[in-house]
Amino acid sequence: MEPPVPTGHISDMQKITAECMYAAFWPPAATKTLEVVDDGLIDFDGSDDPKFVVTLLYSLCTMGTTWASTIYNSELLQVQDQFHVGNEVALLGMALYLAGNAFGPLLWAPMSEAYGRKPSVLIPIFGLMVFSFASAVAKDLQTLLISRFLGGVFGGAPLSNVGGVLADIWPPTQRGAALLLWGMAVIVGPLLAPVVGGALVVRLPYTGWRWTGYLTGIMLAAILIASVLWIDESFPPVLLARKANKIRLEAKNWAIHSKSQETATSFKEMLRKYSIVPLEMLIDPIAFFINLYAAFLVGSIPFLAMVVGVLFAAAINFWGQAYYRKRFIANGNKIVPEARLVPMITGSFFFSAGLFIMGWIAENYIHWIGFCVGGACVGLGFFTIFQSAVNYLVDTYLMLEASALAANMFMRSILAAAFSLFARALFSNLGLDWGMSLLGFIAVAMIPIPFLFYIFGKRIRAVGKRSKQSFVP
Repeated sequence: MEPPVPTGHISDMQKITAECMYAAFWPPAATKTLEVVDDGLIDFDGSDDPKFVVTLLYSLCTMGTTWASTIYNSELLQVQDQFHVGNEVALLGMALYLAGNAFGPLLWAPMSEAYGRKPSVLIPIFGLMVFSFASAVAKDLQTLLISRFLGGVFGGAPLSNVGGVLADIWPPTQRGAALLLWGMAVIVGPLLAPVVGGALVVRLPYTGWRWTGYLTGIMLAAILIASVLWIDESFPPVLLARKANKIRLEAKNWAIHSKSQETATSFKEMLRKYSIVPLEMLIDPIAFFINLYAAFLVGSIPFLAMVVGVLFAAAINFWGQAYYRKRFIANGNKIVPEARLVPMITGSFFFSAGLFIMGWIAENYIHWIGFCVGGACVGLGFFTIFQSAVNYLVDTYLMLEASALAANMFMRSILAAAFSLFARALFSNLGLDWGMSLLGFIAVAMIPIPFLFYIFGKRIRAVGKRSKQSFVP
């Protein structure tokens, strides 16, 4: 039961409550202030706006985690030779990292909603750095595999939590562009890492695989130092709780509190809210089908050449952001999650077509440009679908977006981990043509997903157990 508020302090309490609701405590070293824009969204104010720097640093954190994922592929042959194991066993290093990516966000996403974005990203980045060095000095296979799995657990944090950061600091009409920068970081990491790792392995034929771990750890250390120095907390409930705590101590009025501090803090309630909610997102209708579509795409990434397509996809996503802005204004400056799905609708056709093209044009007598066209279509389709999925989940679940993205990451990583183990058997038994066609048929079956949510998404959001908590009519 709350202690009674003295009558003489009613006006002061109202003033303090307003201050807590429309401002947030900022560390003394920072000169930025906060204001509320777009229906209560807390935003940075002032000429020294740090949003771009914060977005860039968090994007680099994400790039570091995806880099750590695929750089391992370049060391497979050396790992097999040094530890005398077959290809399937060596591939466990990749599969276990992805499995760690699946389960890690279920821990780090709730942490971000309980303690803030900054610790829930930077502490895991530190853990990934430690286990990158641990894998580099591994003396036996089991140490390498355990280090890879634990590295994946820590590395999953930026993939689920950075979307929440961008939702905190960017208004809806600008958030799509910010998420696009972050999405590019997600793609750049796994594309560059095998190239750099391959160069290290070639130049250092006996120890190159260890230097892939050293290089990853060094890169993460540099990103971590910069992030600690220039990133501040952004999660409004945590900032408001800090502000309320500060004012409560200064005023010595123990009734002062923020809205988030009214929530029950028993162990049972914390377990339910911060552990069960991400799991519940797996069966929430919107999260399940959008995550399923994204999971299928990510599982196919290692086998697709898509750099050119990603560049075209970026242009489509920018156009999609302009379309969203028009819908946002037309809706009375209220979010319209379904407007985020237009790029996904476009990309779904390119993705399916690209898979079939790559499968049936990969013959020696057919010019290589055909295969590249297929790869570009797949890249375009993948990136538009991935970005639309992230944007749609963030708009739909708002303050629960970290948990929604954790569920997204869980499904994507589980499928990617499994796919990395059976992909060779799939293409060996079916051939590249029918193996890619099988993926193409699955992609075709998923094309209706964005159409259905574009048409019926508003009604589904209004009745979903979690989506209705953030429902905007």
